[in-house]
Amino acid sequence: MTTHAPQATQSVTLPASLDEAVAALGAMPAAVPVAGGTDLMAAVNKGLLRPSGLVGLGRISELRGWHYQDGHALLGAGLTHARMGRPDFAALIPALAASARAAGPPQIRNAGTLGGNIVTSAPTGDSLPVLAALEAELVIACPDGARREIPVSHLLAGRELLEPAELIGFVRVPLLHAPQVFLKATGRTGPGRATASVAIVLDPARRGVRCAVGAIAPMPLRPLEAEQWIASLIDWDGERGLAPDALAAFGDYVAAACIPDHAPPADGSEAPPLSPAVLHLRRTVAALARRALGRALS
Repeated sequence: MTTHAPQATQSVTLPASLDEAVAALGAMPAAVPVAGGTDLMAAVNKGLLRPSGLVGLGRISELRGWHYQDGHALLGAGLTHARMGRPDFAALIPALAASARAAGPPQIRNAGTLGGNIVTSAPTGDSLPVLAALEAELVIACPDGARREIPVSHLLAGRELLEPAELIGFVRVPLLHAPQVFLKATGRTGPGRATASVAIVLDPARRGVRCAVGAIAPMPLRPLEAEQWIASLIDWDGERGLAPDALAAFGDYVAAACIPDHAPPADGSEAPPLSPAVLHLRRTVAALARRALGRALS
């Protein structure tokens, strides 16, 4: 595996189907599933993880594609960022394709997978705010061929966790056929970890705007009141345009909801001001939200 951990694993299993992979994990409770390995191998190299076995998911073809089901796209958890960034996928789910193209350098995009991004749940995971804004659901493969579904937000928030010998098989995403935008800010030019990211999804059928902010908290944040307010201002039957002042107000609304002021102390004294770094982050979120909504409406 690496020179840092020559004895890191004792066995490697390469199942050919999702149910075989679940069975292998059930037979080896201490084994760890691996697809792209972009996060797993980093943890191994740093000495943070020493799995006694690996269950490789690379040969399970059903996890590397997608198909359609009742107005949704059922995305295999093994889809790589590189595959999701291609034009045919971008025509289906533009914001998810944009987040995949921004996921990092080619080496990461070629190996990293959608399911791995979700399971790792790193705050800087680029696909996570998009999945939150899309209100995606996860199809979990369980022992004995059973399947269960949970909202992706429940897993990211820790409300529902994967049980032993369970795997994310698919991600169910609604096909809205409407504008979607993903933007992120990094601390440098070119690909890099997000310091803040915003996903905007328009839902004309429900006359709604969905917004999710990533990288600034352990999980993506949904400013629900800001979504409802701005949706009430949009002429859904007309041009769908908004004045610059309304876009700016939306950005400020989102930023203040996700990065609120300090609560006043119990003694009634004045709350301390936010630090310059936090204020800069709030301005960044406001700018991303404003620009993302403007692009979606245009």
